[in-house]
Amino acid sequence: MKIFVNCSNHPSAKWSAAQREAAEQYGKIADIPFPAVACDLTDMQLEELAQQTAAEILAKKPAAVMCMGEFVVCFRIVQKLKKSGIKVLASCSERHAVEHVEKDGTVHKEAVFVFQGFREY
Repeated sequence: MKIFVNCSNHPSAKWSAAQREAAEQYGKIADIPFPAVACDLTDMQLEELAQQTAAEILAKKPAAVMCMGEFVVCFRIVQKLKKSGIKVLASCSERHAVEHVEKDGTVHKEAVFVFQGFREY
């Protein structure tokens, strides 16, 4: 069975139907949460985190992976996956922002992201 790995902090259960359908073109969706990346990690620790995450993803033998998260670790994970011949994608969304001004002057901003497709790294 083909697998599409979602390596992000956005569980596929909360995705729009359009995003799930696009992902399922690559296979059954498996969520692997993108790791938390503390600001004080050393370069060696960042590399270890990327290596561990890439190994967990590769163990699923995915047909494709959506990888989105902290930029440096994401870049390293993407490099490792691509070196292993895996198609790595990012989601592409259109952002719709609406501002509401309350009676007391407080401004609330709401952003709605509309999935438009995947882009390959």
